Amino acid sequence: MTKEKVAVIIGPTASGKTDLSIFAAKQLNGEVISGDSMQIYRGLDIGTAKVTKEEMDGVPHHLIDIKNPDESFSAAEFQRLAREKISEINARGKLPIICGGTGLYIQSVLYDYQFAGDGRDDAVRKRLEEEAEKTGAAAMHETLRSVDPAAAAAIHPNNVRRTIRALEIFYTTGRLASEQQSAERPDEKYDSAIVGLTMERSVLYARINKRVDKMIAAGLLAEAKKLYDLGLKDAPAVQAIGYKELFGYLKGHQSLEEAVDLLKQNSRRYAKRQLTWFRNKMDLEWVDMTDEALRDEKKQQICALLAGKLNLR
Repeated sequence: MTKEKVAVIIGPTASGKTDLSIFAAKQLNGEVISGDSMQIYRGLDIGTAKVTKEEMDGVPHHLIDIKNPDESFSAAEFQRLAREKISEINARGKLPIICGGTGLYIQSVLYDYQFAGDGRDDAVRKRLEEEAEKTGAAAMHETLRSVDPAAAAAIHPNNVRRTIRALEIFYTTGRLASEQQSAERPDEKYDSAIVGLTMERSVLYARINKRVDKMIAAGLLAEAKKLYDLGLKDAPAVQAIGYKELFGYLKGHQSLEEAVDLLKQNSRRYAKRQLTWFRNKMDLEWVDMTDEALRDEKKQQICALLAGKLNLR
C-alpha cells in the first residue's frame, strides 16, 4: 500500500520555520499543519509567534486556535488530529507540511507510536499537584528522575505540569513516559521528508533577543495581562515561555526589564534544548541558515530537496 506523503520543517525557535513553510507550501502546492504545542491555544498569539492571516498569504493552516487556554492537550490527541489532516490534505491532491518545534508531537505523528491508554487519573494527578505545592518543582523533578531518568532529562526542572504528567503516566500505567520516544524507532508511517533549520549559536541567540523585543513592542505584556486578569495564570497553556515570565512582573516580583531579560534567557535555553532533542531523536537533513544574504537561495534549495525526496512532480 502506498504511503501518504508529508513534508516536515523543524528547528529551534526564531530559526525562520514559519516563513519557510509558507514559501514551501506555495512552491509545492501544500498546506501547513502547525507542529507547535502552544499555537493550538486561542488568545496566545504574540507570545507563541503565531502566524498571522497576512503572513499566511492565502496558504491554508491547520491545528491553530483549536483549544481554549484552560483546556488540556496531549501528544496522543495531536497525533490523532494531525494524522486526520494529513489524510485530508493528501486526498485533495496537496502536500501536507508540518511546521513546528515541538519534537515529541511531530515524532508521534511520523512514526507508528502506540500510546498505551491515556494514563490519566484525576485522583493521582490531584495528589501529585498537592505534593508539588508542598515540596516544590525541584523535588518533583527529582522524583521523576528516580523513576524515569530519560523523561526527566527531556523536561525542564521548572516545568511542573509536564513533570506531574510524566509521573501520572508512571503511577497510573506502570509504564515510563519516555518509552513513547524509545531508542528503538517504530516503523515510519508516511513517505516523509524532514528538514531541520540550524544556524550559528550567536546568530540564533541574536534573532531570539530581537524577536522578544518585537513581541514586547507588539503588545505581549497586554496579551499576558489579559490572560492573567481572566484568572488563567495557572492554566497549562500559559506556563509557556513568554507568559510565565511576564506574570512575575504582573505579580510585582520583578521589574519589567528583569522579566524581559528572563524571557530572552529562557527562550535561548529552550532553543538549545530543541536542537539537542532533534539531533538525538530524529533523522533529518540539516540546513544552515546563518547567512541572511543566502536565505532566499537556501529556501529554494530546501524546496528542491523536499520535492526530490518525496518524488513530487
